Amino acid sequence: MEKYLYTIGEVSELLEESVSCIRFWSDSFPKFINPRRNAKGNRMYTKEDIETFKHVQMLLKVEGLTIEGAAKRLKGEKKEVINKARVLESLKNIQQQLLEIREEL
Repeated sequence: MEKYLYTIGEVSELLEESVSCIRFWSDSFPKFINPRRNAKGNRMYTKEDIETFKHVQMLLKVEGLTIEGAAKRLKGEKKEVINKARVLESLKNIQQQLLEIREEL
């Protein structure tokens, strides 16, 4: 069974970013990332939020945009951003597979 909500720590591990970075991105992109809060007040993220984090990560880390620039791109060119993020994720998966094959040789 697939999870519906993820903790900030789980998102941090999935994206290989620090918890403070995830928190900062969450606060910097409130129009795109809307965490729910559990009874303790902890942030909980959906799969859609995680996908948006991946888009933000690509825009900031790969394309080198500022927070403002990334927000503009998310608002105006969402399809292009989604496609680039998918390609980047596919390339990372291929790289991981190649590394595993190299270790087996």
